[in-house]
Amino acid sequence: MATKDTLEPSLEVLGLSAYKLKKSEKYMSLKMRAHFTEFLTLLRKQIMEGATRTVQYMQDEAINYPDPNDRATQEEEFRLELRARDRERRLLKKIEESLQLLVDKEYGYCEACGVEIGLRRLEARPTATLCIDCKMLDEIRERQQG
Repeated sequence: MATKDTLEPSLEVLGLSAYKLKKSEKYMSLKMRAHFTEFLTLLRKQIMEGATRTVQYMQDEAINYPDPNDRATQEEEFRLELRARDRERRLLKKIEESLQLLVDKEYGYCEACGVEIGLRRLEARPTATLCIDCKMLDEIRERQQG
């Protein structure tokens, strides 16, 4: 599920299965909110573990190579790793916001028009705050503005 600004893994990667909606169940029921709380919490944990691994990797691999090419290669590896962590840091902020929306019982509703975002869209992108229609309009506006 990688996009230009986030790296959100699928449910399966986190060891979760897709939510089974019952016919009589209301949208964002207590059970559904618990599902997304678990999903977002596991995602947050995975990001935090990745950050710890990155720090350890950079400490272990920080060698002052005498060859400029080797040094440049190492610096490029570190730069790419830090770039990925910066993207995850932004995702972490969105996860925290989504968890707060769950507490406030506002999670799963479009912030622009108020309609349901949809279960499958939220499972694909748990930090989504816009329904698909509003998101498409937003992207069209972005392209038109340059």
